[in-house]
Amino acid sequence: MSSRPASRVAEATEISRRGLMLVLSSPSGAGKTSISRELLRKVPELTMSVSVTTRRMRPGEVEGADYHFIDEPRFAAMVAQGELLEHARVFGNFYGTPKAPVVAALEAGHDVLFDIDWQGTQQLTANARKDVVSIFVLPPSTAELERRLTARAQDPPQVVAQRMAKAADEMSHWPEYDYVFVNRDLDASVATVLAIFTAERVRRERQVGLHEFVTRLREG
Repeated sequence: MSSRPASRVAEATEISRRGLMLVLSSPSGAGKTSISRELLRKVPELTMSVSVTTRRMRPGEVEGADYHFIDEPRFAAMVAQGELLEHARVFGNFYGTPKAPVVAALEAGHDVLFDIDWQGTQQLTANARKDVVSIFVLPPSTAELERRLTARAQDPPQVVAQRMAKAADEMSHWPEYDYVFVNRDLDASVATVLAIFTAERVRRERQVGLHEFVTRLREG
């Protein structure tokens, strides 16, 4: 039996790592929000980035959990002061990701999930490419996309029509993403994203303490 102190054994099994930003994008209604909710349920240590937005709160939404709801002057001030990692105007409303909580999470080795569009993903990738893992979710068909948008009953018919009109443009950005798949079944889609997430968490360059860990192993 080894006489090596227990503290040395515990020390050698820990590898410090930098967290990642897991980005999910899709046309409205393709399923990224449902996938995100399942991911958060299955992976308790994964946290959701809570965006700021100038749009009105929808029924069932909770301030600070779904979004931080702010007015346009406050949003403009956050942009001017460099407080947002990314921001965009979508269907007449502004959305953005507060920078400070995300940076703190990554440095502490925690992973952050993003439910954002292609505009936000472009900005995140430009500002922090090594930290970003991006996934684009496609619908099985445009007919199914329209059915989902109508069935969720969150928007009036004219807004559904606007979302459908914009879907083709949104889907044209799929080549900008690291991974792309079709959301035909929620459980299968969640399993796909979990597989990507698990692999990306152990990417060599993300394990910032790997060199020290291997050095300790070699020293016995």
